[in-house]
Amino acid sequence: MSLTTDAPIQHDSVGHMPEGVTLPMPPQNPAVEEERLIRKQELAAAFRLFARCGFSDGVAGHITARDPEHPTAFWVNPFGMAFGQIKVSDLILVDHDGTLLEGKRPVNNAAFCIHSEVHRARPDVVAAAHTHSLHGKAFSSLGIPLDPITQDSCAFYEDHGLYTDFLGVVNDTEEGRRIGVALGAAKAVVLQNHGLLTVGASVAEAAWYFVTMERSCQAQLLAMAAGTPKLIDPDTARTVREQTSGPLPGWFQFRPMWDQITQQEPDLFD
Repeated sequence: MSLTTDAPIQHDSVGHMPEGVTLPMPPQNPAVEEERLIRKQELAAAFRLFARCGFSDGVAGHITARDPEHPTAFWVNPFGMAFGQIKVSDLILVDHDGTLLEGKRPVNNAAFCIHSEVHRARPDVVAAAHTHSLHGKAFSSLGIPLDPITQDSCAFYEDHGLYTDFLGVVNDTEEGRRIGVALGAAKAVVLQNHGLLTVGASVAEAAWYFVTMERSCQAQLLAMAAGTPKLIDPDTARTVREQTSGPLPGWFQFRPMWDQITQQEPDLFD
């Protein structure tokens, strides 16, 4: 099943294209069943990619996708299952009260406490991603936001929050609610002493933001270790943010990773 349509892309970051030249685009107005499958396939692919990136750490980490028919429920990875082995059929469906609606394994309690509240606070969000990635963890311990020191990090300029109330493993929805408040209307939040969380209007967008935010944290850590990074000026940083981020650019940035993982690990569709 194709998850793209061949239609001209309409975004300022793409230069003039000759007539007849097209790029893949998200399906327009798919039926509920098709949209559910798209979200679940992208979710399984994102887990496989996160495994390759080294973002899996024991049983920690989760990515969720809101169900298109039941917006108060979300698809998520089964508790204790390796990211690199997750298939579409393994995903479980949980509602905002913690009830398991579909699946054969339980949900990670921290995943429920965080993601149920993030999804509740942000009805515009389809997906949320959080793992204990190495550089995200290291950067989060500084208790500071990302600086606009590279083109990639500009995507998060004035568009990410900082949550400073680390209280251990998230075991109650009240902390999840506070994380949702710290996220606000942004695309991401740094969880101090914990890691990163990103959101998007698609699984692809949320997953891409996580990958590029983790790498931006790595770049800033390296730059700070070497000296004093030079900041991109605010007006330029805002311009670059608008050029490189948003639902369509976020989705499109994920496509090369999608193409690679689905070709090399087609069993994820099972």
